[in-house]
Amino acid sequence: MSTLFGIGLDIFALILLIILGIVIILVIKTFLFLLPAAIIASVVWFITGDNYLTGIAFLVIAVISLIKKK
Repeated sequence: MSTLFGIGLDIFALILLIILGIVIILVIKTFLFLLPAAIIASVVWFITGDNYLTGIAFLVIAVISLIKKK
């Protein structure tokens, strides 16, 4: 059995897969959290063409989503 720093490679691979799974879940949750804000910001940008208003719209919707979750 191969070892890496005294730990079996199968245990090392298991730990890496668990960490990878947690990271993927966090990325998906963040994407789903920011999706409504991105959609509203896109609509604002298409209507106004102003980056400043788009940023404000994104931040406002993100804050509302954060407050709504609590």
